[in-house]
Amino acid sequence: MEARAILRYAKVSPTKARQVLRIISGMKAGDALYQLRFIPKKSARIVEGVLKSALANAEQKGMDLDKLYIKKAVADEGPMYKKWLPRAHGRATMMRKRTSHITLVLEEKEEG
Repeated sequence: MEARAILRYAKVSPTKARQVLRIISGMKAGDALYQLRFIPKKSARIVEGVLKSALANAEQKGMDLDKLYIKKAVADEGPMYKKWLPRAHGRATMMRKRTSHITLVLEEKEEG
């Protein structure tokens, strides 16, 4: 049995979110939540919210919260907001504001 949470259109680039997800993937859920508090990145705050949501979903399903671990942690690309910035000599440069879809899947680890 597994529980999952998905955050869509997070205002953080997928590359920056993957840096945090790489740290916590495979960890026990409680340890990962503790670890996220000490990572000084904006994406850590966002992933912490997704993890809390996944834990709440697992609790709703009646899963044992002490046995949960992070089975899958993925940050996919979302749509890009595109803006034009005025530059020197009448030119313009495109600014890309990247978004991401963050998915966390928790699963109970069997003892033994």
